[in-house]
Amino acid sequence: MTDHAFKVEDPYLWPFWEAASERRLTVQHCRACGAHQFYPRPFCLSCEGRDLDWVDVAGTGEVYSVTTVRIPVSDLLPPPYQVALVTLDAGPRLLAGIDGPPCRIGDRVRLVWREREDAPPFPAFERVTP
Repeated sequence: MTDHAFKVEDPYLWPFWEAASERRLTVQHCRACGAHQFYPRPFCLSCEGRDLDWVDVAGTGEVYSVTTVRIPVSDLLPPPYQVALVTLDAGPRLLAGIDGPPCRIGDRVRLVWREREDAPPFPAFERVTP
């Protein structure tokens, strides 16, 4: 992994953050049944198979759920800001921040990368305007 102060404790997430350091969004893929999943696990949620790899995905999807945070949680991100559960076109859902104008459930979104000096780029999403 790229040399950052950012430390990933969960070894199942290492491939995700390694790809993120190259600005690639990846999810786990089951070679047995073809399902995609995120959060990574040692087995497939669809068939319980253990032959998993990582694949790049497009980074487009639809807002499944969204909330606006209005109470400060960290000095790094002053409120208000939005956090959404995005259903990726590849299938799995990813929790991430929303950049730009506020989103609503059902909005189409696309991947953007938030840059940080002390960590790899973080995936976030922005609304796609029709």
